[in-house]
Amino acid sequence: MNPALIRSLRWRSPLAILCCVVFVALATTIAPAADLNAARQLHSEGKYEAAAEVANAEVERGIWNERWPRLLIECHLATGRYADALAIYEDAIKRYPTSLTLRLLGLDAYRFNSQPDQAIEAKGQIMRLLQSSPSRYASRDNLVAAGRFFAMRGEDGRQILEFFYDRVRDADPDFLEAYIATAELALQKGDFKVAAETLARADLLDDTDPRIPFLASQAWANSDSAKATQFRVEALRRNPRHAESLIDLAESAIDAEQYESAYETIDQVLQSNVHDWRGWSLLAVLAHLEGKFELEQLMRASALSTWAENPEVDHLIGKKLSQKYRFAEGAEYQRRAIESDAGYQPAAFQLAQDLLRLGQDETGWALAEVVSKTDPYNVVAHNLMTLNDQLKSFTRIESDGIEVRMEAKEASIYGNQVMNLLREAKLVLCEKYDVQPDAKIVVEIFPQQKDFAIRTFGLPGGAGYLGVCFGRVITANSPASQGASPANWQSVLWHEFCHVVTLEKTRNRMPRWLSEGISVYEERNRDEAWGESMTPTYREMLLGDDLTPVSQLSGAFLNPASPMHLQFAYYESSLVVEFLIETYGTESLNQILIDLADGLSINDALVQNVGSIAKLDQQFRDYARSVANDFAPSLSWDRETMPDTSEAEELKQWISDHPLNYWALMAKAGQQIAEKQFAEAITTLEQLRDAGAVTGQSGGVLETLAGVYQKLGLADPELETRIRISQLSSDSLANISRLIEIARAAQDWKSVQRYAEQFLAIQPLIETPHAAVIDASDHLDTPRQAYASLQALAQLNPVDPAALDFRTAQSLAKLNRNIEAKRYVLKALDEAPRYRSAHQLLLELTTEESP
Repeated sequence: MNPALIRSLRWRSPLAILCCVVFVALATTIAPAADLNAARQLHSEGKYEAAAEVANAEVERGIWNERWPRLLIECHLATGRYADALAIYEDAIKRYPTSLTLRLLGLDAYRFNSQPDQAIEAKGQIMRLLQSSPSRYASRDNLVAAGRFFAMRGEDGRQILEFFYDRVRDADPDFLEAYIATAELALQKGDFKVAAETLARADLLDDTDPRIPFLASQAWANSDSAKATQFRVEALRRNPRHAESLIDLAESAIDAEQYESAYETIDQVLQSNVHDWRGWSLLAVLAHLEGKFELEQLMRASALSTWAENPEVDHLIGKKLSQKYRFAEGAEYQRRAIESDAGYQPAAFQLAQDLLRLGQDETGWALAEVVSKTDPYNVVAHNLMTLNDQLKSFTRIESDGIEVRMEAKEASIYGNQVMNLLREAKLVLCEKYDVQPDAKIVVEIFPQQKDFAIRTFGLPGGAGYLGVCFGRVITANSPASQGASPANWQSVLWHEFCHVVTLEKTRNRMPRWLSEGISVYEERNRDEAWGESMTPTYREMLLGDDLTPVSQLSGAFLNPASPMHLQFAYYESSLVVEFLIETYGTESLNQILIDLADGLSINDALVQNVGSIAKLDQQFRDYARSVANDFAPSLSWDRETMPDTSEAEELKQWISDHPLNYWALMAKAGQQIAEKQFAEAITTLEQLRDAGAVTGQSGGVLETLAGVYQKLGLADPELETRIRISQLSSDSLANISRLIEIARAAQDWKSVQRYAEQFLAIQPLIETPHAAVIDASDHLDTPRQAYASLQALAQLNPVDPAALDFRTAQSLAKLNRNIEAKRYVLKALDEAPRYRSAHQLLLELTTEESP
């Protein structure tokens, strides 16, 4: 390297020091490779004591190879022998002073021996060594170690990749540690795609290292939980004592409220290393969740016992509490982490997210901006700040302690309806659950799904989520983000506002199944068509192995076998709430919520109010079976022997042999429709309907029957069937469109208006429902309703603006808002000067103004 260049870089950005280092492969005298590789393999398999014994023997022999003391230190750190690790380091560094990898291990050795001043000095020494003679640290080991050192300092991740890890991989594509370090950095910055791709290549180099599948599990955790679990299983197969994988397993158990399992896994961690700060931190989390707050502080103190200034302790505890929606407590822990290390960016960014979810926008966004500017490679921070620029343009509607934030165009179309619904929800649900929120409730509605996902999760993804409630902040997808078949936005917002109420009442201390169960239950209370309800598939799941005991129900939301299983988890949770209310009363449910707010665990709260958990599991199982068996009880439901639809003759015979079987009758109706035997299909479908096998679901008995009635022109039974569908389905646009069509033909304008309102509750961003409202209002002389839809149509790129302005003027005139009406009629004439009806209306308005 040019000496002048080195001198010019010496007092600039620390990271710039090694940017132009010429890559030099350093030859090292080592012991026989088989011996070292075999010892490292013992370490990879979790046989730390055996690996340490081999390494210690080589160190004592004085073999000139820094990898032996490095391995020995790693073994001692893994088993909590911190004093021994420090002793080995202090001897080894005298022998290998140019090993940055060894010096990084020394940092941990000092920290975990409660020697923070020595750790600070060791960090400073690494920096001085890099500044004084960067070319001496150009080996592949040292370049990777230097990259990790700069990552620890919070330097620009992209530069670390470019100047360190990428250079090593380019020079030696088979050097595993460069891939591991790259993946670690990508995960820290939220770049899961780069992490996953890098680890896939790493596994081709070494299929025994447990770090590779563990890191892969982290890369996939947010997008494919099943795949992430498989990778974690593989990591533990390679090393059953792999602490990072065991900690991750314990975290998953905590997320699923499988606390006994979490304790057992943490115990495994502490058996290997009684000082492991992560294990003690998770014990603090468990103590908090169980309301044992004094024990929580004791566990935290144990986590900090060997390194009092470790910011990761409070960061981990706070992050887990935030994942349980306890954002205020989580934020306090992040503040403690920052007090321990002001430069610890993960805590700063987690605090920013906590504050945003608490509705403390000004501080939250400011902190997120600092993180984004400090660390440009932080993908989540970058995404959030990009989104914030868009949020600034959103329209804000405020009323009754609620603030709705929407894209301006959407706000003008249905923003007032959103606010009216939320005010109703607040009135009804706050009274029912005796809650009075003492801070503003914020509702953000996003026209693009990716923006909703970034605001909610930090990254694109989250398909299937319609809305999320953090307590006093709700994020939701608008109908514009959901394609041709949007969900009922009113149902979604009612559901989410119920979360606001129950989370407020419990101080965010409630399990997911109870929170979701109450929200779905309250949806059905508000409207029979809303929320999850019984279907043939749910019947099978309730009676089969898919029914989850109440004590394990939160876990059903975490790793569902399919989207259907996730939907079933919502339905089952609502059944549990229904069972609790029917059996023990609303007062018992409210008392459970009060006890949760006081810090009791859900199991203790249930025991205190309804009896033992084992008893509850059995009682609910009986209740669920009863609900399932009450659905079309005269039909048989077994289909284990049902042939595949491709076996036409066998299927036909099976149908014949099972004349009262639901699945046989549905298959029979399908065959009859395919063969255009519509009259026969009606008989079959009516048999199912009369047996009570009716739902509002797409492709169900009622929808199929309505379609056949329509084909045969049987108007009255079609209308009756479609009305029933509208009472059972909250989002069947096709059915509502047909009802509007039927009502128009019959000049039944009250029905047109009613069905148009149902349509608007699903999709207010297209012309169809607004045109229906306007037509109905003209016939019913309800100009106020017409005016609202006319205003909405003006935002939807109308084909005939002049006609729209004229009709708006007519509505305003009927409301005696003549000045506004005149303005609109003049607009119509400006667009169409010969518009005779508009001239007439202008004349009438002008005449009325004259004395």
